[in-house]
Amino acid sequence: MTAKILTVDDSASVRMTTTIALSNAGYTMAEAVDGRDGLEKVRNGTFDLVVTDLNMPNMDGLEMIEAVRKLPSHTGLPIIFLTTESDGALKTRAKQAGATGWMTKPFDPEQLVKIVRKVLGK
Repeated sequence: MTAKILTVDDSASVRMTTTIALSNAGYTMAEAVDGRDGLEKVRNGTFDLVVTDLNMPNMDGLEMIEAVRKLPSHTGLPIIFLTTESDGALKTRAKQAGATGWMTKPFDPEQLVKIVRKVLGK
């Protein structure tokens, strides 16, 4: 069974690039347009991993992670940040919120696949 991944980003081009890279690697993909949409999809779906942006309207990636971690059935769901931000304090805050990993945009699709495989063990 293939892993199901949710990509959360307000940029349609980033969602598309992420979806193409990971679906070509054999993963099943779903998309959300912001943190609020991502949280709703996590609540109502079953995902093995979430890849999220940080800066988004309505609900940013940190707020979404904090909300996901409050859901008893999703406390261990791996979540990778894929963002333009590289500030050390933000990385620390993201880790405290429950982020599993961090990758900076622009990103190499092959590197994203490697990180996802490592996190999922698949």
